[in-house]
Amino acid sequence: MKTVLVSAVALIDADGRVLLARRPSGKPMAGLWEFPGGKVEPGETPEAALIRELHEELGIDTWKSCLAPLTFASHGYEDFHLVMPLFACRRWQGTPLAREGQELAWVRPRDLGNYPMPPADLPLIPVLRDWL
Repeated sequence: MKTVLVSAVALIDADGRVLLARRPSGKPMAGLWEFPGGKVEPGETPEAALIRELHEELGIDTWKSCLAPLTFASHGYEDFHLVMPLFACRRWQGTPLAREGQELAWVRPRDLGNYPMPPADLPLIPVLRDWL
């Protein structure tokens, strides 16, 4: 089974809310909410992938020094196994905008469980809630 490395981030605003993005129609798991991020390309670090993805998907810029490793997910889907480090980020430049047709929501940590998410994201919620 192929292993896929995806890097994700919990963007945390000044009010302690976390940004979630809803997968647009036409993509796998459309309609589910997730932490922003994406696949790590060959030769790329998880941090570099996040910096690239945040710029492409949300129009914001951040730096490696602002990405703190928090936890990770390891989940077997039918066609692949996903390994996903989750970073926390409190500093970025710009305002997150939905640049790829996704919906965005700033969510209080206690409310994260109210948003349907892919199976790999679910174990990240209690860790994030306890940390915040």
